[in-house]
Amino acid sequence: MTKVADIMTRKVITVTPETPIRELAQILSEKHINGVPVLDDEGDVVGVVCESDLINQGQPLHIPTVFVILDSFIPLENPWGLQKEFKRISATKVEDIYSRPAVCVSMETDIAEVARLMNERKLYTLPVLDKGKLVGVVGKGDVIRSLLQ
Repeated sequence: MTKVADIMTRKVITVTPETPIRELAQILSEKHINGVPVLDDEGDVVGVVCESDLINQGQPLHIPTVFVILDSFIPLENPWGLQKEFKRISATKVEDIYSRPAVCVSMETDIAEVARLMNERKLYTLPVLDKGKLVGVVGKGDVIRSLLQ
């Protein structure tokens, strides 16, 4: 069975929550990658940011539906959702858009399990940890290339 260690990328490009969105877009575009792990100040993986997070930022603002009773506006949706929407469209740093917590795998994880995780959770990039430290990354492209071997 093929394991993550057999197909992962060991030279990992990372960003921090403070990385500007423009810099993230440039990294993803120039390196032809879909996503990168987000590391905190101690070098621990706190999340992943992908092209889809950037694309979601460009979607229009969804105004929640409300109804009026006796001159009172009553939202039909969670009012915190609107705050999250405002944060998303006004994002200037990775911290505003990245997915957390990160779904990570080990070097011994079977590729079938990686494919299942990616499919079920709609993930494109999985950080690879060894003893809690980032040692690589596996993406959908890596899984597809492993099918060719």
